[in-house]
Amino acid sequence: MLSKTKLILLLILAFITTASSMSKPGNLPSDEFARRRAIFLEELRDLDACAIFHTAPFYERNHHVEYPYRQDSDFFYLTGWTQIEGILVFTPQKKSEGNAEVSIFVAPRDLKKELWTGPKLGVGDARILPGIDSAYDYSEFYDRLEKLMTGYERLVVSFGNDTAFENEFERKTKDTSWGPILVQEASSLLKSHRLIKSDAEIESLQKAIDITNQSLRDVLPIIPTLNFEYEVQAEIEYGFSKRGSVRLGFPSIIGAGNNTTYLHYEDNHGELTAGSLLLMDVGAEWDYYSADISRTVPVSGKFSTEQKAIYQLVLDAQAAAIKSVKPGVSWRTPHETAVEILTSGLVELGLLTGDPADLIRDKSYRKFFMHGTSHWLGLDVHDAGGRVDGNGKPHILKAGMVLTVEPGIYIIEAEDVEPRWWNIGVRIEDDVLVTRKGHRVLSQSIPKTIQEIEALMQP
Repeated sequence: MLSKTKLILLLILAFITTASSMSKPGNLPSDEFARRRAIFLEELRDLDACAIFHTAPFYERNHHVEYPYRQDSDFFYLTGWTQIEGILVFTPQKKSEGNAEVSIFVAPRDLKKELWTGPKLGVGDARILPGIDSAYDYSEFYDRLEKLMTGYERLVVSFGNDTAFENEFERKTKDTSWGPILVQEASSLLKSHRLIKSDAEIESLQKAIDITNQSLRDVLPIIPTLNFEYEVQAEIEYGFSKRGSVRLGFPSIIGAGNNTTYLHYEDNHGELTAGSLLLMDVGAEWDYYSADISRTVPVSGKFSTEQKAIYQLVLDAQAAAIKSVKPGVSWRTPHETAVEILTSGLVELGLLTGDPADLIRDKSYRKFFMHGTSHWLGLDVHDAGGRVDGNGKPHILKAGMVLTVEPGIYIIEAEDVEPRWWNIGVRIEDDVLVTRKGHRVLSQSIPKTIQEIEALMQP
């Protein structure tokens, strides 16, 4: 029989062996991150700037229980590193002085702790990452900080929302004679990089979308047999998990009946009532990239006359909005296209009264459609990029951008609305890639026509 000491030693050896076999921290190829860092370095060089990125903090949920950890998106974008306590430093040398340098500081391995948590990556693993010039113990950062930051006019920072690190950094660099004069948030620089997706990123997005597609297809036929929103949520998220998605892209929105009219409803405890609609806004995550899909279906498997009219109107608006996506147009074009069709359709149905152009001009349509039609998609479900470019103008669509197209109509109980329309909420959302010649709907295979949905939901 093995002694306790020998058993512990064997476990430690096993962890060492396992950890050393981890060639890289994520599923994306290591050279993908090296390429990103090289591009960012050149931009920093032109700015005479160094840069510091920090990992996201971890939070305690309650005593001895932590929230599941998710890396800061900017830090992951540049490193692929998924663990806590990491600092990435860019110190581009002048062109006349040689090659640029990238340093990373990571937490050392703690073999005793790994007996509880499982194997982790350490300094040795960071050293072999392509494009990393130096890797150090996390505790050495402030000892090396002056040498790293001296000689630069500007410091670009991203602290990963870790306020404790930010406060400590500010305390130790305050009133120094060697630090950069100007400080700039990294998000303003990185957003232009993150807006354009590489082939590897598109592949990860497609995988997340495919998982979402398969999971939605699994749940549609059984919705008429379920009783509560959380049952639908459980079935969808089970589908994500069994297909390898380790986390949700965002909290699932599963709303039935009047809950379909709340845009970001997340309680998911309402009852499924025959004759009502069910709105599902969900997305699996794959290698940190998130799908974002909305589908609206009849709980009983058949749309009513009023539900069908609203649904088809939203579907027509979405089809036209998607068709408008192409390089060279404003990113607001899909929204403006959807608004025109929705407003005209609402007038035809008697839900709005007046000239559609006037109703658009005075925003009367917002009574039933109160949100934008698109947002960027990538590492964050509302991805980096913002609504305007560096000149304060709406972004112009370019090949490689990925955006959602998600018009909707939401009709609450109101005295000036006929009761037959009450509690009808419909949103249809797809994920669209801008290509060199137009666009590609990455979620094209997910059912959304009335005929497709009703056919899948019949016993």
